[in-house]
Amino acid sequence: MDTLILARIQFASTTIFHYIFVPMSIGLAFIIAIMETLYVIKGKEMYKQMAKFWGKLFLINFAIGVVTGILQEFQFGMNWSTYSRFVGDVFGPSLAIEGLLAFFMESTFIGFWIFGWDRLSKRVHLLSIWLVSIGTILSAFWILTANSFMQSPAGYVIQNGRAEMVDFFALLKNPNLWVQFPHVLFSAFATGAFFVAGVSAWKMLKRSEYELFKRSFQISIMLGMVSGLLVAIFGHQQAQHLFVSQPMKLAAAEALWETSEDPAPFTVFAKIDPENKENSAELKIPYMLSLLTFNKFSGQVEGINDIQAAYEAKYGPGDYIPPVRTVFWSFRIMVGSGMAMILLGMYGLYMQMKRKLEQKKLYLKLMVWGIALPFIANTAGWIMAEMGRQPWVVFGLMQTEDAVSPTVTAGQLLFSLISFTSLYVIVGGIGAYLFVKTIRKGSTPTKHDTSAARSSDPYDKEGLHAVTK
Repeated sequence: MDTLILARIQFASTTIFHYIFVPMSIGLAFIIAIMETLYVIKGKEMYKQMAKFWGKLFLINFAIGVVTGILQEFQFGMNWSTYSRFVGDVFGPSLAIEGLLAFFMESTFIGFWIFGWDRLSKRVHLLSIWLVSIGTILSAFWILTANSFMQSPAGYVIQNGRAEMVDFFALLKNPNLWVQFPHVLFSAFATGAFFVAGVSAWKMLKRSEYELFKRSFQISIMLGMVSGLLVAIFGHQQAQHLFVSQPMKLAAAEALWETSEDPAPFTVFAKIDPENKENSAELKIPYMLSLLTFNKFSGQVEGINDIQAAYEAKYGPGDYIPPVRTVFWSFRIMVGSGMAMILLGMYGLYMQMKRKLEQKKLYLKLMVWGIALPFIANTAGWIMAEMGRQPWVVFGLMQTEDAVSPTVTAGQLLFSLISFTSLYVIVGGIGAYLFVKTIRKGSTPTKHDTSAARSSDPYDKEGLHAVTK
């Protein structure tokens, strides 16, 4: 097989697997911080118990995310060395800051949080989990700073045959970053929220620690609904930015071969024929694409064929059309999953306000399956974002076929692909086992927790004896 294809398959598979855990870490850390804040403010032991239970799942998720993330960055040197040499001066600092600042911050204060329950004051311990949450958010910010350079290069000059950074703050002010970051951040909050809500729904159906998980559901469904709405709002802004920065990606997401009429309709369904560059069947909503692109019921959207001609004039002969089917359907999968999340969140919040949640067994069962929705949306969204940029690895500067390592052979890539995939299957299986085991066990206090609780009761003679002894 071709080394380029194998390198792309390996990067795609490891990235998709790694990104299962990234938004979960961001979302869970934020929710745990909220729960512990309620514990400190209200003083109710239930909130502490909730924070500890979800904290166990966060730690499992975080550990797997760290292992899979290390391999992610090594691939830049192993399989994409030409790319690394070309953009390392611009791309590298963001990754270095993410590792040395954000990741170290997360790791340090996770330690304080794990071992500080009985050693730190309530407020200092609470501060540690908020710093963990802030660290996960900063980590995402710096990774997206690097990715935004790939989507919309800024702050560089071409010197000595490579891209060299001349303005670090231009990277931070990159318009792509400020539509991409909030979209990714709130999708991470939604991921954590729907995970907590889904697990809580399952425990409620089992009537296991009902009050604790009912309260967890109430917190998470509110966050899930609000986050889902904000994801849609910032996703809308991101799509409008594409009209300016990457019109080919927007056209491919609509399977729009020819420049649209004014106003432009939105294509709900299309039977795409990329060989003949046409759609043999379509289902459209009039005016909708103009509204989504320009916030008004008028305006043309440029088609794939016209953009291809413009790119050939600008960049030289070549095929600048991404895989249209992949981009078109990944966009719709992302949007459909997001809409389902918003509807589930709204319904759950409404039933909660009506105090009828316990009666809605079918809804609770749907919420268990709803755990998968944000993961599907996240994966589909990133497939659209990265595949829609093709054939560019750095838009307008370097094509993907020019970025692969020249000395790595197809045999080496195939061996590492099989090895890493096998390792990920094992790690994923261990992670799933630990998740299921922890969820089934619930928030049952450990022997240490039980002893501590008894010792704090002044009327518990056995506990009082243990303290005085």
